[in-house]
Amino acid sequence: MRSNTGSALDYYLGGRRFGGMVSGLSYAATTYSAFMLVVLTGLTYRGGVGALGFELIYFSGLTLLVVFGPRFWLAAKRWGFITPAEMLGARYGDRSVARLAAVLSLLFLMPYCTTQMAGIGLLLSGVTGEAIALWQAIAAGAALAIFWTLVAGLRSVAWTDAVQAAVMMLSALLAVGFVVAAIGGPGRFAERLAADHGPWLEVPGPGLWSLGTFLALAIPWFFFPLSNPQVSQRLFVTEDLRALRRMIFWVLGFGLVFTLIAVIWGFAALVLEPGLETPAGATPALLGSGVVPLPVSLLLIVGILSAAVSTLDSIALTLGSMVARDIMRQGEGRDARQILIGRVVVVLVVLFAAYFALRNAPIVDQLAALSAAGLVVTVPATVGAFFWRGGTAAGALASMIGGGALAIWLAMGAGVSVFDPRLAGSVIAASVGLFVGVSLVTRPRAEALDFKRDLRRDLDAHGVW
Repeated sequence: MRSNTGSALDYYLGGRRFGGMVSGLSYAATTYSAFMLVVLTGLTYRGGVGALGFELIYFSGLTLLVVFGPRFWLAAKRWGFITPAEMLGARYGDRSVARLAAVLSLLFLMPYCTTQMAGIGLLLSGVTGEAIALWQAIAAGAALAIFWTLVAGLRSVAWTDAVQAAVMMLSALLAVGFVVAAIGGPGRFAERLAADHGPWLEVPGPGLWSLGTFLALAIPWFFFPLSNPQVSQRLFVTEDLRALRRMIFWVLGFGLVFTLIAVIWGFAALVLEPGLETPAGATPALLGSGVVPLPVSLLLIVGILSAAVSTLDSIALTLGSMVARDIMRQGEGRDARQILIGRVVVVLVVLFAAYFALRNAPIVDQLAALSAAGLVVTVPATVGAFFWRGGTAAGALASMIGGGALAIWLAMGAGVSVFDPRLAGSVIAASVGLFVGVSLVTRPRAEALDFKRDLRRDLDAHGVW
């Protein structure tokens, strides 16, 4: 907090002065949320090795950072962008593009925050046998998220993220080590898994995964680094491109190891605690089995809590910056007002998540499940911003409006499940088709920037393809 200068750039991006390790661990903690040891572990418990394939598709999507990371950073540095939506608006010369991208982020990320908050509540109440009540757990998570975000913006979020990422990794490694040792070591673990649960090691597995289900989940998540503003905004924060490259290596290394941990944890739960009614209960069941020492169990619970809070406060801060700069259009010279608006939005987002996590409203669950497919509608305009000079503001607006409306109608009107490839496939096809088609019959605005031309010299100077 003492390091903050009072500018919007400083509050939302830490003055673009982060090194590779802190920014990388912050990105990892934001991305690899409680989803890993709750949802991915549950998918492994229920459907087997297909969960590993799904998560590796997402992991391979992180290679998009190699292509787009330097471009995001150079564009933000040159034109002073703070939010990804602001960058799109400037590229297409229309602030309506920025406003629409921000509105879509609010629509699909606020319900996603609710799932993070619900994860905190269910985990803490579950592993303590409800000695910690659901509302108490949710209140604790909300208080932490609000406090860390309000204190110093991205500085406090990023540094607490970095520490929490280390806690997540250490606690998960220790817990997996004790569980595998309790089974009899890696060799015995593999033998029991193959003997008792052979179908879980085969493709497509015991019933959850099919090619359609796999594609429905994997394709939208592949584009996560570009579609989710809370992570793409992290590409603006490093002090230089060398730090950005180190950040990418930290993210890739953390992601690969943590993916393997989550899948092994799910298989270990299958061996030690078969027959659970709810796969999401695999982690509480393992922690309550007695094979993990209490101190390690407590550390892992703190790690999972940390994962959820780090995702929650990162999303809230990003939404705060987008509301202030893109929706309410508070420009340069109004830093204090931008920060005030952002802080108010942070509090409202976290309180919204806490309230609906307690209420368990069905529409919030539906929108949260739809978040990946809903946010992917911004990807065609993002890719076109850097690689197609013919892309227009009309094309960007059409792709986001048409794709977003189609996603909501298919999921909530026609009842198409997020596990059905028709949802993601139709939304992506419509977004790409509308962006290309409308751009071909309209002209770029006179005030639109030309990223492809204007960044070429900087990209060549830094050896970027």
